[in-house]
Amino acid sequence: MDLPFTSSSSFISPASSSCTSSPATTTKPFHFTTLSFPRSEPKKRFGASVLGNMNSSAKATTTTGEAKELKLWGGRFEESVIDAVEKFTESITYDKDLYKHDIMGSRAHASMLAHQGLISVSDRDKILKGLDEIEAKIEGGNFVWRTDREDVHMNIEAELIDMIGEPAKKLHTARSRNDQVLTDFRLWCRDAIDQIIASIKRLQVAMLSLARKNEGLIVPGYTHLQRAQPVLLPHLLLAYVEQLERDVGRLLDCRARLNFSPLGACALAGTGLPIDRFMTSDALGFTAPLRNSIDAVSDRDFVLEFLSANSITAIHLSRLGEEWVLWASEEFGFLTPSDSVSTGSSIMPQKKNPDPMELVRGKSARVIGDLVTLLVLCKGLPHAYNRDLQEDKEPVFDSVRTIIGMLEVSAEFAQNITFNQERIQKALPAGYLDATTLADYLVKKGIPFRTSHDLVGKSVALCVSKKCQLQDLSLDDFRSISPAFDEDVYEYLGVENAVKKFGSYGSTGSECVANQLDYWLAKLGIDKN
Repeated sequence: MDLPFTSSSSFISPASSSCTSSPATTTKPFHFTTLSFPRSEPKKRFGASVLGNMNSSAKATTTTGEAKELKLWGGRFEESVIDAVEKFTESITYDKDLYKHDIMGSRAHASMLAHQGLISVSDRDKILKGLDEIEAKIEGGNFVWRTDREDVHMNIEAELIDMIGEPAKKLHTARSRNDQVLTDFRLWCRDAIDQIIASIKRLQVAMLSLARKNEGLIVPGYTHLQRAQPVLLPHLLLAYVEQLERDVGRLLDCRARLNFSPLGACALAGTGLPIDRFMTSDALGFTAPLRNSIDAVSDRDFVLEFLSANSITAIHLSRLGEEWVLWASEEFGFLTPSDSVSTGSSIMPQKKNPDPMELVRGKSARVIGDLVTLLVLCKGLPHAYNRDLQEDKEPVFDSVRTIIGMLEVSAEFAQNITFNQERIQKALPAGYLDATTLADYLVKKGIPFRTSHDLVGKSVALCVSKKCQLQDLSLDDFRSISPAFDEDVYEYLGVENAVKKFGSYGSTGSECVANQLDYWLAKLGIDKN
């Protein structure tokens, strides 16, 4: 994607980029782009045959058996890096997936250098043209990623030097890999957040559609995994929609905080060259440059926050998975997944398993583990940059890939299940689900709640002894417990009557749930008809 660098009039002047002056900032709009994900194969490192050679599918090569290419940073070195160190320290097998964002950053940087008179317009044009050709080669599958060039940045820069020569050697002016990689990473995470939010919205729509298909269906509500009170199934489904909306809010908050540019912070101290960090920040859609160059290159709080948000989403999805796996069991029998989202057993012919939701539950551990990896990675690092931070990419890539997969399969599962109304209806009488509504009845008669609680408890005990439900007790049975009971007590008994009595804001009453459905239809932009 070419950036609009044809005119300098849209950029803030060089004078305004000084340490003592910063322009007013505005929130940038979302830019949805195609997000590149790393391969799922584990990274191969140096060592014995258990680890083997580098993954050939990464199309990474070395120069074994030939004179090694001089590193772009190798001026002060007299010996070549040995193969074991090269294999151990390379990151190209996974960070090549930052190529699009690395090229975006280089376009912005080259255009700024020309605008500031640090390189010529002619050199800028050659650099931009070369970057375009490299991007086309990568996307066409014709680019050879070399492990001896270490990472995505050095691979692209070295290839650019091979293509256009001396002008390419000017591209790294006033830039370090420290600020370069963080620019790439923030751009990648920004796009990843946009994609995750889109996947969350798809699941919300699927859950809302499921709720609308089952309007009026009463199911047992549980606390401590014991029968508690009757609730409308749409009310339960919308609880997950609400949780997912908070997940979106956390991601948006994270996006706003990470959307600041480290480009131009260089290694850690900035530069004495007259660069314009506001120009590159604006070109890349950031809110502003980060104020402190040491902070800009050393902190990873934005990925910690990102993976924390992913972990909370994963926990919500895991709870959904657990509930639906239970409900699909013979013991519950409340829902039946279609064959298209079920699997069988290699030995038991009768089995039909809700495996997708079991794996949603299981993969939540992986997302949480990615967060823990990053927390431990960062906990003991002194300022500023340390090579340990090379290890931040794979957990983030894995977290994003996994959470998107969990969201997508949950949405598919939601669209391919049926709730078994007959089985649910048979299950409703058990558990005295209307007991709390009966206590409310006594409160309305002027009896203190604690007394009401005790009287209803005695009523339930009587039912247990008689092996019946509350609505099966006679009026004489009730009056043997308290004279406050009257003939209107039966208007509060039974799950249908109990649900009708709910009226507080956000409750499971029919009118309340209808209002919740209308709210979400409007918020998600779904036609009510």
